[in-house]
Amino acid sequence: MLEILYQDQYIVAINKPRDLLVHKSFIASDIKEFAIQILRDQIGQKVYPVHRLDRKTSGVLLFALDKQTLKILNEAFATREVEKTYLAIVRGYTALEEQINYALTNDAGVKQQALTNYVRLQKVEIPLASKTHDTSRYSLVKVFPITGRQHQIRKHFKHIFHPILGSRPHGCNKQNKLWLDTYGLTAMLLHGLELSFTHPYSQQKIHLRATLDKEYERYNAHLGFDLSLYY
Repeated sequence: MLEILYQDQYIVAINKPRDLLVHKSFIASDIKEFAIQILRDQIGQKVYPVHRLDRKTSGVLLFALDKQTLKILNEAFATREVEKTYLAIVRGYTALEEQINYALTNDAGVKQQALTNYVRLQKVEIPLASKTHDTSRYSLVKVFPITGRQHQIRKHFKHIFHPILGSRPHGCNKQNKLWLDTYGLTAMLLHGLELSFTHPYSQQKIHLRATLDKEYERYNAHLGFDLSLYY
């Protein structure tokens, strides 16, 4: 059963578990279950994804229940009327706040403007030694993507040399191997925390929030961030 965060006659939103694809993909042809299929069977009607989350990303995922609502919400996303907030744990100490303005090239080879804002919430240094350092440093960041390019957040944090912990391929292979070898942990620590938008019919402001999953607890047993606000 998927956790439903909101549902009415026009839209439904879930807290998508990590490792669940939104829909069928040729790059994961062996996967038999998808969020669309599971949610359709759970609520007994067809659903249309309004946006996407990577397979390894958990968090708020919004669906329309008819094509007209889908069209309206797609336009709201395209015109940046939807506010998206993510939570991530990244390598190193980031700036207190920053805008990442770095164009990204899509699968068709077209370079597109991409903007991401973030603020650092907390930072930690732990006694996790690598070949070059006796300790490891990490930051907990809240991320506000302005544009919505594919893998934008992961690519942007790699670009500023603060890759998201557990991200592959847009991460740090050495850090990922260190966590795997030391703690047996492999999850990517990127979570779609909040989504805010105007309801397409009632015009009320809808604010959705998805709690963190157990993988954050497993990592945080070693990191020691205060994540109490997000469970």
